Amino acid sequence: MRKKITILGSTGSIGTQALEVINVLNNKFEVLSLSAGSNVELIKEQIKKFRPKYVSVKNKEDCEKLKNLFPDITILYGEEGLMTLAGLKEADMVLVAVSGKIGLKPTLEALKNKKDVALANKETLVMAGEIIMKTAKENNVKILPVDSEHSAIFQCLNNKKALRRLIITSSGGPFRTSSIEDMKSADISSVLNHPRWNMGRKITVDSATLMNKGLEVIEAHHLFDVDFDDIKVVVHPQSYVHSAVEYIDGSIIAQIGVPSMHIPIQYALTYPERFEGIESESFDFIKASKLEFYEPDYEKFPSLALAFDAGRRGGTYCVCMNAANEEAVLAFLSGKICFSDIYNITKSVYDSYISVENPSIEQILIEDDKIRKQTKELIELKYSLKGEKIR
Repeated sequence: MRKKITILGSTGSIGTQALEVINVLNNKFEVLSLSAGSNVELIKEQIKKFRPKYVSVKNKEDCEKLKNLFPDITILYGEEGLMTLAGLKEADMVLVAVSGKIGLKPTLEALKNKKDVALANKETLVMAGEIIMKTAKENNVKILPVDSEHSAIFQCLNNKKALRRLIITSSGGPFRTSSIEDMKSADISSVLNHPRWNMGRKITVDSATLMNKGLEVIEAHHLFDVDFDDIKVVVHPQSYVHSAVEYIDGSIIAQIGVPSMHIPIQYALTYPERFEGIESESFDFIKASKLEFYEPDYEKFPSLALAFDAGRRGGTYCVCMNAANEEAVLAFLSGKICFSDIYNITKSVYDSYISVENPSIEQILIEDDKIRKQTKELIELKYSLKGEKIR
């Protein structure tokens, strides 16, 4: 029997690559449902190719258009549509590939309906990691990481009791060798010029500040139940070693491969089995010849240290940091602020924040909205009416 898959966020980078994997392994999978935001043209092509039973889009107008084109398919919209798709009884697995906090509630819905979740949404664990992992355990279902670093750890971690630490690698982003002064004047094009990975704009900016690596540390803490003191970040410019696990006897097991998201996506979808899928370049030890590793520069990339601090503090500090950072990144991408202001604004909001301990999902979402509003107000306060960037 083919595994029935729901893909939330099918028109994004992870979603489209997941469908490429499924297309090659079409005898293993059936696409049960797809969801998208506003990219109606792409999801129309996906519907024609994969013929899902259910589809959800962001707004009602696009929903009506698709209903006219595909009268035999159930078309839904909005948050209610996402929640319906996440909880479909027929599904065997839900791939959560939407970006932002919108992924939180559908992930919970899938887990509560006893569905394995392939998770590619960072905010879900950063905002509500304890609740998510507890819900998965209570319903005896798996959360399978799609991110290359967490997939690597998942593949290497076979004896939790003998674990010494997790080693999460980072390419170092586009400014690994740049000076702090050069980074202050970096424009959008240089920030988005990632040396190794082709990703969405927001996550690429986070990779340039290393906030993305900080978020991955928080995710790893929850996914693998490992203390923050036992998680180490190592800069590895070649991006061949995707992460590693060190055991108490000194052994280190690493997952190595060419940079390709198809591999971790496929492993999450096919776990625990492995199949020949999309043909990817094999890692060549001889051609690679040199693998470099460095300590992160926390002075140049203070966002990484901020993420460790938020994770250790717990409560809703991670919610605060994540929301403030995201609003600051969006302001940078819209040309309102300078690159260096992303951290400054995030830190300013974070320093004035009072955490909520043991929050519910509802409290987490309330705090998230509150922090986003505060951050936007701070940005507008400093952003002059003349359109001059914050200095």
